[in-house]
Amino acid sequence: MLQVTCALIINNQNQVLAAQRSETMSLPLKWEFPGGKIEPNETAEDCLIREIKEELNIDVEIIKALPTNIHTYPKITIELIPFICRHMNGEIILKEHAQIRWLNKDELLALDWADADVPILHHYLSL
Repeated sequence: MLQVTCALIINNQNQVLAAQRSETMSLPLKWEFPGGKIEPNETAEDCLIREIKEELNIDVEIIKALPTNIHTYPKITIELIPFICRHMNGEIILKEHAQIRWLNKDELLALDWADADVPILHHYLSL
């Protein structure tokens, strides 16, 4: 099982960052909470901070961990480890994703989310 972190990044308007996977990534054009694979000897928190810097060029502060979600795709099973984060500094530069959107809670369900992210989204909306 592959362990993957993801960030629910909240801005000053209490909006959440959604990122659309590029056409060249697996699950092309699906929406997700950005993050990535945990490297050997790396904590989930360190992974998340590193991945967000690599993918989006920003620094985040982790506020709270959310329950993980284990999801089996046709070729892989992942444990998705989510954290609520705050954007601390830096301007977003997309290095992997097609686009991002800052959305209010009531707008999030309109997107076509990656299956593993859906339970995490629903948990967040229930908070």
